[in-house]
Amino acid sequence: MNNNDRLTRLRYALDIKDSDMVTIFSMGGVTLTQEDVVQLLKKLPKEDPTQENQFVQTLTDQELERFLNGLIISQRGKKEGAGEPRLELNPENANNILLKKVKIALSLTTDDILDILATAGVEISNSELSAVLRKEGHRNYKPCGDRYIRNFLKGLSFEYRS
Repeated sequence: MNNNDRLTRLRYALDIKDSDMVTIFSMGGVTLTQEDVVQLLKKLPKEDPTQENQFVQTLTDQELERFLNGLIISQRGKKEGAGEPRLELNPENANNILLKKVKIALSLTTDDILDILATAGVEISNSELSAVLRKEGHRNYKPCGDRYIRNFLKGLSFEYRS
């Protein structure tokens, strides 16, 4: 799962319009036009069935994290006295960061996340979720797999689009 997939699924789950996407990106410190957003979400035709989704314009790790920071600001407001957030997203922890930042933006509790996953048909324990939400480098940290993030976004869409 690449960053464009993550953005597309999150956009669908939260029912975010293109104009709102531009605003959220700008709140996170990325200047994009509505055309740029469309290019980030537009898939290229598949030439090879085994190939992962290819998009017209690739979303970088930094842009995805800045979008998530903008999502937090749009939902909760800018934190007084807070400086520029440290960017920590890389391909190995992208799902973990996405889960943490969506949790913050939507003011979700651990129980809310477990309920959202259960809605999508995935049962995990509280300790498994806790391991995924820990900081990278912690002894109990566990990477969040694509399956969990897909089901989390699917459950989120049931919650926010119904």
